[in-house]
Amino acid sequence: TNADIYAYTLSNGQTQNITASNPGYDTHPTPSPDGKKLAWLSMARDGYEADKNRIMVLDLAKNETTEIAKEFEGQPNAMVWSSKGDMLYVEADFKGTVQLFSYSFRPTKEVKSLIPVTQGNHNYTAIAFANRAANPYLLTTRMSMNGPNEIFTVDPVKGTETQISAVNTSLLSGLKLGKVESRLVKATDGKDIFTWVIYPPDFDASKKYPTLLYCQGGPQSMVSQFFSLRWNFQLMASKGYIIVAPNRRGLPGFGQAWNEQISGDWGGQAMQDLLSAIDDVTKEPYVNKEKLGAVGASFGGYSVYWLAGNHNKRFKTFIAHCGVFNLESMYGATEEIFFSDFEMGGPYWKEPKPKSYDAFSPHKYVKNWDTPILVIHNDKDFRVPIGEGLQAFSVAQLKDVPSQFLFFPDEGHWVTKPQNGVLWNRVFFNWLDKWLK
Repeated sequence: TNADIYAYTLSNGQTQNITASNPGYDTHPTPSPDGKKLAWLSMARDGYEADKNRIMVLDLAKNETTEIAKEFEGQPNAMVWSSKGDMLYVEADFKGTVQLFSYSFRPTKEVKSLIPVTQGNHNYTAIAFANRAANPYLLTTRMSMNGPNEIFTVDPVKGTETQISAVNTSLLSGLKLGKVESRLVKATDGKDIFTWVIYPPDFDASKKYPTLLYCQGGPQSMVSQFFSLRWNFQLMASKGYIIVAPNRRGLPGFGQAWNEQISGDWGGQAMQDLLSAIDDVTKEPYVNKEKLGAVGASFGGYSVYWLAGNHNKRFKTFIAHCGVFNLESMYGATEEIFFSDFEMGGPYWKEPKPKSYDAFSPHKYVKNWDTPILVIHNDKDFRVPIGEGLQAFSVAQLKDVPSQFLFFPDEGHWVTKPQNGVLWNRVFFNWLDKWLK
């Protein structure tokens, strides 16, 4: 994953590698308006796609590079300079949402973290700076679980925002949305798991509802206020389900230690975090403990396969999309062998053999499979090849576990075509309704 940033001089055609000394990802080169500084995002390690994005700033006159905001616990995604080049504005994952932050170059002493500009239960998904002398502002897009992106302006000092576009307002006005809450769940090691809970529209606490555990993919990908056409929590809630979406171990936005704990431990603390989250919410009187399901894709699909062999009768059904089933077969077939090398600790023939292949591979626990499962996989998925889904489905069929296989011949690791999305959701909810209603 060694990506470098280059400077190309127009006058003489010479090219210079600015980040030759760094072995990991260097991305998002962002020059200051006066041309005196260059900022970029930098991961320190090669082969680790989820390393911390450090913010590096190069003083071009002095040829000195400095890492700024070292103590920031979030994960920066993008950034932009102010018109004077004295401020850097950053969009970053942070504790379950994506917010905008600022960094000032005006102080003489080092600033150790980023300063929040925005807050609230939503994700800012882009950032630009509009240089209006009387009233400069940040231009951004914002989404939440309650609606897709719209364009906003944000005052970089006050954090106040103004909505500019309203493309989806008329559509959303005709929908009844469910309540979205956050809660802290205690993990088995005493840590707090930030968890989103989404309730059906017209929620009635005197009733009991079937409940879904959403298992996030990545594995290092925060459960934030995203609006998705496939994993749409409001759509799930509108069907009468409560959704439990925990930020289990191995997700960014909660500090690097939390993010890294999953590597080499896929079936360990992360799985306990998922179980802790569903167990905590099922203590509520409005949750039907006899009607629980678990769903997820990619690493979320892996989580579903692992839970299928280790859930101790908690769940009544599972849905896994493009999930990892057999860590050894995955290693030899994936397009990202570097990823398996880092996450598993090397190939399965390494001596001593990395413990993940025997302790954490879902296929090792199929003797316990007895719960209905829907397997979804795509033929052009080179990240998690289709053989993983076929193995899981074959096991379910051979063990007489009620099961179904949904196959998309024209999709990769995601479902991107609108009509395929319609079919995906139709089969998804038909399966859930069959086993949980």
